[in-house]
Amino acid sequence: MPELWNDLLACLDLRSSPSAEPDTDVTLFEGANQKLEYHRLFGGQLLGQFVCAAQRTCPEKVIKSLHAVFAREGRADEPVRYEVTRQHEGRSFATLTLVARQSRGVLATASVSMHTGEDGPDVQTTPEVPSVLPDENAADLSLIPWEVRTATDLNDLGTAAPEFDMWMRTPEVDAALAPALTAYATDLNLIGTALLAIDGFCQTGNGTAFTSAVTSHNIWFHRPFRTDDWLLLRHHSPLVAHGRCFGRGDIFTGSGELVASFAQEALLRLPSQPEQQR
Repeated sequence: MPELWNDLLACLDLRSSPSAEPDTDVTLFEGANQKLEYHRLFGGQLLGQFVCAAQRTCPEKVIKSLHAVFAREGRADEPVRYEVTRQHEGRSFATLTLVARQSRGVLATASVSMHTGEDGPDVQTTPEVPSVLPDENAADLSLIPWEVRTATDLNDLGTAAPEFDMWMRTPEVDAALAPALTAYATDLNLIGTALLAIDGFCQTGNGTAFTSAVTSHNIWFHRPFRTDDWLLLRHHSPLVAHGRCFGRGDIFTGSGELVASFAQEALLRLPSQPEQQR
């Protein structure tokens, strides 16, 4: 686990690249890839690097939302180049467009909104957050290199309500990395959550029992937070239809503060559906 954690932190430390047109509003970065057991890139890596590229481009503002669309799978043997275009930057808000590329073309695009902190009403209406699960609920999720606890088994082939609560806590880390690390984590479990409602399938069957791939991912950041304190990621998938699944979730601190929300649509082709090109 320490190796994967250090590898992820290294991937989030983007390198600045010189722009071919220095007088434009385009900023260039390059990101290394995780050293995983399969050749393609994990979408969470791209989400985390999108967040870091946006923060580096507008360091005086905080990220408010990210809306990403995935075009094609990336290769792990080639760094990812990020092109960040500042569409607008005012005193309160900034809007950025980001493109992730490799030599074969565009991997993903994102629209990001940045914001400066403001005073105002602080009202939250959400269900009560339970206590952190005990040690016996520790889980091992291969792509998450930090503490995880859950009472739901996403590898169960039976049927259950498509809901998944996951507590997580990273090692001690700079709070500035909280949005990127959290964006990374939100990409992992929504397809598995959707499959809870379908008998005979679970998340481990991707590429063998079924075909799935994330097509779009959105995340909104509501309040400052840290990932080295316990967070509850509450997942729910209300729909599987037309070869796609949809899921959404909220992120709470251990004290019950809602700090972020996320949503995702993914390709989900089960065996009864004809294989088609994405």
